[in-house]
Amino acid sequence: GNGLRSRYLLHLASIWPQRVPMGSHGGTTVLFCTSFALAMGSAAFLVWYRQKLRTCYKSDRSQGTKDGVLGAIGGTPLVLIRSLSELTGCTVYGKCEFLNPGGSVKDRVAARIVQEALDSGAFSPGGLITEGTSGSTGISLAMVARAHGLRCFVSLPDDAATEKSQVLEALGAEVERVRPVSITHRDHFVNTARRKAHTESTPSSTQEEASVMGGVFANQFENLANMRAHYAGTGPEIWQQTAGRVDAFLAGSGTGGTLAGVSRYLKERDENIRVYLVDPPGSSLHNKVTRGVLYTRQEAEGKRLRNPDDTVAEGVGLNRMTANFSHAKIDASFQVTDQEMVDMSRYLLKKEGLFVGSSSAMNCVGAVKAARALGPGHVMVTILCDWGTRHLTKFWNDEKLSQRGLQPTTDIVSGNQSTSQVVVVEANNNS
Repeated sequence: GNGLRSRYLLHLASIWPQRVPMGSHGGTTVLFCTSFALAMGSAAFLVWYRQKLRTCYKSDRSQGTKDGVLGAIGGTPLVLIRSLSELTGCTVYGKCEFLNPGGSVKDRVAARIVQEALDSGAFSPGGLITEGTSGSTGISLAMVARAHGLRCFVSLPDDAATEKSQVLEALGAEVERVRPVSITHRDHFVNTARRKAHTESTPSSTQEEASVMGGVFANQFENLANMRAHYAGTGPEIWQQTAGRVDAFLAGSGTGGTLAGVSRYLKERDENIRVYLVDPPGSSLHNKVTRGVLYTRQEAEGKRLRNPDDTVAEGVGLNRMTANFSHAKIDASFQVTDQEMVDMSRYLLKKEGLFVGSSSAMNCVGAVKAARALGPGHVMVTILCDWGTRHLTKFWNDEKLSQRGLQPTTDIVSGNQSTSQVVVVEANNNS
């Protein structure tokens, strides 16, 4: 090896001046030893240099390629939203989660849930993963399931954008659209998915035992693998990409996983980082954060058998607490209107070329509100959850919006737009 060659050369160098006799034959001997030492040294150097090149090439290759589609999940860029930064005097960044291979932030969650289930032995070959979702999580699960050789069943409300179910079917998932009802109703899309997982398993008295034979309910709302995906991935990425210079993080909450995982990670690094919830119409989470109470007795899930169609936003806002949301570290909350979301989406497309969905637009409205609340010079980070192609038939359909009395504009700072009116409510620490 290289070490043996090096030691031999050092030995030659140490002995030849003392041991080689000088004379008519001595010069020849010295020349031979010197030539031999140089040859061995050159050979050792060439071996070392070749190994160095291989190491460099391997390093470059590992940085430039990924291990399958699953290896491409995460590591999304953090981009400066220049127009919002100039508007507010703050630095506003958006984390481009729509660049994940499945097209949304939910790729991280799906990969983590499936991997943890595989590690626990819950799946057998060809096993089934099920989920109740408004669309994006189902698409991510369908992709991840395919990559692992699993099957996927998705139940979603029939008022979700049609293109989401079309993508799910193209990915090979079994899709069942159900009417929107309360979570307490047996036919709620989440409960439908849970039952489907049971039918794939050996009958048992408990859900945990029932899942062992290959039917696993992803349970994104209560499964803390959701939060762990963002604590291990999204949070550290934001910290590294900003070099630790972040003043506020803000996001909406569907399951609460993103908000919980990122907030916990960032606050462990710097407890002074402000975390804001951004909440759409019809959601009770703003009330929970600010007053410690989710809803009045009349609004309780058990009293409501129909899901009121309160907002154009999909996948955000909730009227119940989830295990993931309960772990979030939230300092304050903003409420956002449908008109603000719609106008922000058109503004971002016009000014930035960002063609985002409803939840991303809502997050950017929150970023503007937070920037104005904190004042110029701060660094704001939010999540750009998915691309607008999943929202063509609803959020990006002007005819549908007009039926709700919404008229899209690109004016986010004047007229009737409340984006310019900052109402921030601090969290109720007793909640």
